Amino acid sequence: MKTLKLATLLTLLLFSTSQIYSQNTDSDTEKEAVLKVMKSYKDALQNLTTEGTFQLFSENSEVFESGGVEGSYAHYIEHHLGPELEHFKKFEFSDYEIDVQVDTPYAFTTETYIYTIVLKPDDKGDTRTIKKKGVATSILKKMDGNWEIIKTHSSSRNSK
Repeated sequence: MKTLKLATLLTLLLFSTSQIYSQNTDSDTEKEAVLKVMKSYKDALQNLTTEGTFQLFSENSEVFESGGVEGSYAHYIEHHLGPELEHFKKFEFSDYEIDVQVDTPYAFTTETYIYTIVLKPDDKGDTRTIKKKGVATSILKKMDGNWEIIKTHSSSRNSK
């Protein structure tokens, strides 16, 4: 009888620890997938392009920037960020940190960074450098097996 109880206890212990380990592995895998989406977007901006970024956002995404409602990502690119990128010589992130929390089917990110923008020379040949401290929060949703940004908000202030 003691052997049966011990075997049952060990089986339950093995089952419960394997479930916990399995959940951690799934969570780590999902976190890595979310990080990949966010890195792809950051890398595109640093490369001064929007190519390949539309698939990172849901069709009905919402973008908020420094107190403004920018609309969907497609609208934001067409009317705001897209035209701006054409005037940039360089866009670079530094001191970048990201926190990711996954609660499937949602994920929540907080990014902090300093960004430096070097503008292309104007008609007089003058360039200007903008350096700001920024923060961004995003909500992603896993849809059809892919993580997509459904809401994102960013703001910045002068870097000290």
